[in-house]
Amino acid sequence: MASRPILERSEGVGMKIAVVGSTGLIGGKVAEALVARGDEVIAVSRRGLPIEGATALAWDPVATPPPPELTDGVDAVVNMAGRPVAPVRWTEDNKKEMRESRVGTTRSLVEAIVAGDPKVFVNASAVGYYGPSDDPVVESDGPGEDFLADMCLEWEDAAMPATDHGVRVVPVRTGIVLDSDEGALPPLAKATKMFVGGPLAGGRQWFPWIHIDDQIGIILQAIDDPDVVGPINAASPNPVRQKDFARTLGRILKRPSFLPTPAFAMRLLFGEGATAVLNGQPALPAAIEEAGYEFRHPHLEGALRDLLG
Repeated sequence: MASRPILERSEGVGMKIAVVGSTGLIGGKVAEALVARGDEVIAVSRRGLPIEGATALAWDPVATPPPPELTDGVDAVVNMAGRPVAPVRWTEDNKKEMRESRVGTTRSLVEAIVAGDPKVFVNASAVGYYGPSDDPVVESDGPGEDFLADMCLEWEDAAMPATDHGVRVVPVRTGIVLDSDEGALPPLAKATKMFVGGPLAGGRQWFPWIHIDDQIGIILQAIDDPDVVGPINAASPNPVRQKDFARTLGRILKRPSFLPTPAFAMRLLFGEGATAVLNGQPALPAAIEEAGYEFRHPHLEGALRDLLG
């Protein structure tokens, strides 16, 4: 089964879909892609900021339960909300906020979904689920044992009770999303252009990257395809080590990429939060490829050239 181009009109056309976290990198692009292909979209954010072609809806998960408009007559809910895990220091308060913005929001959504109309729930997760690993990991592998892994496990566990009510649940374990305007790539490209790009802490850690187009394409297939059930890895089938990412970025930008950033400097700046960039795992997208998804940007150099021109 071939994957669907992002904007192709498919059997999902005519669906009414709520996108929670629509002001974030992934949520915003998902909402725009759904609007472009003809779906009716509810763009949900704390302040109810508009997205062209979508209905804006304000919801603060900390303050109130989801409003009825989020689930009434809605076919699918996509939840991409969550406080960024990097680059920040992981104080106890920050870790509590990171966990609550994911787990608490998901629990609230599930309560509303099972009492409402949606039959599909696509919920964010992360490849941090697996913990640091030097061996390839796929969806059937168990969780790691660090903070990120514990949070991802709790995050996914919060979503799964919806399955008891006939809802198809798809946790999307996302890697490092590469986009030309937001996320990890712009600051890395800026550092490289300023001749300070290079490997982090030796760069042997894996860098499970994904082009934004494939991130959105995978989520759209998760919405449309009834055979996509359970967790899926949203990461390129060709992960690289961080030093190889830095080298490739430097070659494209015509800058050297040998100046290393030592691990102690990262830990001095971000404390425990440095593990978000010092650890990694070669997460492979086994489940979504088995479902027929074909990556548009499977190789790093082509993906970076597409994003950086």
